[in-house]
Amino acid sequence: MKKQEEKQVLALEALGNAPPSSQLAEPLDYIFAEHFRQRVLCNVLDEIADQERPDRQMIEAVLRFLRVDFAPHMQDEEHDLFPMLRRRAEPEDRIDDVIGQLTQEHAADRLDARLITEGLSKVLAGKVATGVESPLGKLLHRFAENERNHLTLENAIILPLARVRLTADDLRNMAMQMAARRGIDLQELGDAV
Repeated sequence: MKKQEEKQVLALEALGNAPPSSQLAEPLDYIFAEHFRQRVLCNVLDEIADQERPDRQMIEAVLRFLRVDFAPHMQDEEHDLFPMLRRRAEPEDRIDDVIGQLTQEHAADRLDARLITEGLSKVLAGKVATGVESPLGKLLHRFAENERNHLTLENAIILPLARVRLTADDLRNMAMQMAARRGIDLQELGDAV
């Protein structure tokens, strides 16, 4: 298998497979695993943006990810992680500005994700072209760059602080909320929670 084909197979696998349901019992680990998938998404978006004729299978994987997995992840952070962290943070943590910035970025991400979904759907229908100089290509690159910066803040500041500040009860409640958002009953998974 050629290196490019292998890279594509791995990207398709990462975008198509959410972390195992049992990992929801460790919600911060689950979020970190989702961040890996989002980094893969960014790489794929950059590739699609640069190609005059992007791979249909890659576009379909991106569309599925944006339609199915992207919104629940942002809800995990906005409805569970950020509010819990704000409650538990100490004044010296100075986390309000970072969370405020991330919340604003999420609003922009939602709009961009919708525009990307619309644009890539048009690419599949043969109505819009990609390419580095196309409006869609520029949007894909901008989104990927913004998302990488966003993920860096979350992985370097938010998740480590959450590991220190959140209680076992916080994490258990967060796990239950995240599972419910995905239609999963953690009690059925056994003693995971």
